[in-house]
Amino acid sequence: MSISIAVAGKGGTGKTTICSLIIRSLMDANKGPILALDADPNSNLNELLGVKITKTVGMIREDFKKEAPRMSKGLYKNQVVEMNIHQALVENKGFDLLAMGRGEGSGCYCYANDLFRRYIDILQDNYRYVVMDNEAGMEHLSRRTTQDLKYLLIISDPSPKGILTATRIRDLAKELKLKVEKIFLIIDRVNNKLDAKLKKNIGESGFDILECVKADKIIYEMDISGKTIFNIPDDSIALKQVKKIVENLNL
Repeated sequence: MSISIAVAGKGGTGKTTICSLIIRSLMDANKGPILALDADPNSNLNELLGVKITKTVGMIREDFKKEAPRMSKGLYKNQVVEMNIHQALVENKGFDLLAMGRGEGSGCYCYANDLFRRYIDILQDNYRYVVMDNEAGMEHLSRRTTQDLKYLLIISDPSPKGILTATRIRDLAKELKLKVEKIFLIIDRVNNKLDAKLKKNIGESGFDILECVKADKIIYEMDISGKTIFNIPDDSIALKQVKKIVENLNL
């Protein structure tokens, strides 16, 4: 049984960086195997992890829709889906990456959707940890791409608007009746201590704060230089704090 961690938040909060730092922290602790799921069409998780992707699940799903009417029924279609998903999987030392890509296009093809969900669930069972970088609307979560989540980590910047957005994401997860054991808030890019007004907003939201991650010049330099998360030194403030998150979650 894999432990699934989903990271969500509005754009610009640093959720993809936090997601990659979680993967780096697990690897530094010799924990694995790890499946990284990139479920945000606008994400650059693969770039932060230093790997290239050529196929996404969304791309092969659309190809499958076009070719499926000409395929023989039954087992052959199952084999095609399984083969394509494994071809889209990028294998790397310490982790594998699967990019979900864009969502379903026009029309509906429930048989294809069910097959893809089934084989992604089977794939996940081969890993100890599944770390999922999710878009703010949680589209893939709403489609039950990940059946059960141990943790949903919602990332916010240190602003009242950020807390409001994080609250809406949490409430959406509850409305969708997702199977999530725990939901936590992480405040990212904190320059100083949280001010009283922001603490009040967080208190009124009913959130449990897992950690405040300080703004880190090393992370900023990584972003602008195009380096990967594995290039940052061990004394990175953000890395240290995310490692503390991993420890507190007993991963």
